[in-house]
Amino acid sequence: MLLCIDTGNTNTVFSIWDGNAFLGTWRASTEHQRTADQYFVWLSTLMEAKGLKDVPIDEVVISSTVPRVVFNLRVLCDRYFNCRPLVVGKPECLLPVPFRVDPGTRPGPDRLANAAGAFDRHGGNIVVVDFGTATNFDVVAQDGAYVGGVIAPGVNLSLEALHAGAAALPHVDISQPDRVIGANTIACIQSGVFWGYTGLIEGLTRRIKEEYGAPMKVIGTGGLAPLFAAGDTLFDRIEDDLTMHGLTVIHQFNKDNV
Repeated sequence: MLLCIDTGNTNTVFSIWDGNAFLGTWRASTEHQRTADQYFVWLSTLMEAKGLKDVPIDEVVISSTVPRVVFNLRVLCDRYFNCRPLVVGKPECLLPVPFRVDPGTRPGPDRLANAAGAFDRHGGNIVVVDFGTATNFDVVAQDGAYVGGVIAPGVNLSLEALHAGAAALPHVDISQPDRVIGANTIACIQSGVFWGYTGLIEGLTRRIKEEYGAPMKVIGTGGLAPLFAAGDTLFDRIEDDLTMHGLTVIHQFNKDNV
């Protein structure tokens, strides 16, 4: 079985892939202090609770935007799964289609996984909008290459900054407000964030399409994508597992081309 690990700045996602489907997916906060032993106890407990106690893991693929976490994940693989993980973004990790960006630039591994996953499912000419700590717009060319994109502050990051920088404003949870014009402070903040990000997504995807010069599909992924899909017609598809699917595609490509 293949264990896919996607480590972002806020959360780390673990998924077990049996070659046809994900058997289980679990999420933990990203902490570079967490040891390999702690990872194993946490993961094995959750696997047992889902009836996957005896599922053998013998392959691992990792995408991480937090380099300090990778060491302990490597130890986890060596100590408990007796394997060497494939780490996306490392020179030894092959990509189905090489990225095309400015010389000396290396895209984040999550963006490379998004590109591989989107191209495998939908073909080229794709914009992937990934809601994480940052809101990333990943542009996938017709041949499947990652060719660039946009990085904007994430929704929760913006809320935290607003709360931290304005003493009179409370921290609120993001949700779709009933009205644009808020009649109280919380409703005003929710409207500003929700409809502000809706406008940001609309505006950036429109400009990307105009600059790219060809019809493009827009795929939403990440935790808040379904919330913003409810607000307007922003996406052609919502795919929560797009990054993890991309990891399986990259892993299989490396197995086939060793």
